[in-house]
Amino acid sequence: MTTELNFALLKWQQSVFKDTTRFKVVAAGRRCGKSRLSAISLLIEGLNCPEGSAVMYIAPTLGQARSIMWDLLHELGRPIIKSSHVNNLEITLINGRKILVRGADNPDSLRGMSLTFVVLDECAFVKEDTWQKIIRASLSDKKGRALFISTPSGRNWFYDIFKLGSFDDESEQIDEEWKSWHFTTQDNETIDPKEVEAAKRTLSSFAFKQEYLSSFDTSGADVFKEAWFKTSEEPKSGTYIVAIDLAGFEEVGKNAGASKKRLDETAIAIVKLKDNGDWWVDKIQHGRWDIRETAVNILKVVRDYQPTAVGIERGALKNAVLPYLTDLMRKNNIYSHIQDLTHGNKKKTDRVVWSLQGRMEHGRVSFNEDEDWSEFKDQLIMFPTAGVHDDLVDALSYIDQLAIASYNSDYEEEEWDVYDKIAGY
Repeated sequence: MTTELNFALLKWQQSVFKDTTRFKVVAAGRRCGKSRLSAISLLIEGLNCPEGSAVMYIAPTLGQARSIMWDLLHELGRPIIKSSHVNNLEITLINGRKILVRGADNPDSLRGMSLTFVVLDECAFVKEDTWQKIIRASLSDKKGRALFISTPSGRNWFYDIFKLGSFDDESEQIDEEWKSWHFTTQDNETIDPKEVEAAKRTLSSFAFKQEYLSSFDTSGADVFKEAWFKTSEEPKSGTYIVAIDLAGFEEVGKNAGASKKRLDETAIAIVKLKDNGDWWVDKIQHGRWDIRETAVNILKVVRDYQPTAVGIERGALKNAVLPYLTDLMRKNNIYSHIQDLTHGNKKKTDRVVWSLQGRMEHGRVSFNEDEDWSEFKDQLIMFPTAGVHDDLVDALSYIDQLAIASYNSDYEEEEWDVYDKIAGY
């Protein structure tokens, strides 16, 4: 069937595709060809699917699923597709069987189905419960199979299932129902090696190891090195941007039924964005302020620096402080549009490392030589040690969302292309 459909597979794709193990786990680097392998597997499994069942593709979100797989399935499967419905993201093949495209962000859409084959794409970024409590049950009655494929994200549940399919010290498979493969970007023989070398020079070591070498060992202590920290005088050109990491307010906590008093500080990162994209950090103001004090301090920063962008993380804390800030702006005739900052479904550790490590490692961040940075440096070097405050580091990491000069709205395309070469995502 593959010959008739003219499916061309890379060597590493062939090794996975031809294997008959029930649960296949692939840790693969960027641009390996993960999405193409997934699409071909779905089409072939769909043609062999028994009556009364279906095959399914799942990405972390429905938007990602649509942008990664929908067009690719149509491109590769044109000769065997009978019909498709973009509204419900379902493809009917010439044998009447369906390929379902879904997002793990809507678990209810995954329930109640009999499946013979599932692809969990970028499953390191999918909750384990999606597999354990929903998909696994859907495969039971037909003894269905699954392909787990992803770039790693530290040693989470994807790492656990990868180990299930690995070999022990005596070269025996740990679980015969599971088999794992590890591939780097260089295993795609169509990728120019110079491109990989260029990425290595540009990206942070964290980003390169995870995204290109598909390494699980990318998190933990010693994320930031003291040698990367440098100071300088204020650059002559550039524009100011401000990112604010709000601590919890007692007033909000009480309304939410929380008994724990806030221990973290609100931090206001003030950065001059240079014409070449480098950052010059003027200061990071911080303190345990109440809502009104926080609003006053933000207003002073807006007045003194006239930033082109001000961002606050979206959520209850922003909603609490914004009415006070808006009222102060109106009374003082000082205005600035407040942008939403988001965590992007990333854990704090990942978000901070992605936004700061590459820039600091490659000398793209400098700090005001007239300021005392001892507290910030302590937080930076200790990050992400449990129990150690990281408010200042977290605030600075949010600058990334305001500083991206070239935004690619198609970043959810196949393989999730890098759109910020400095940050690495």
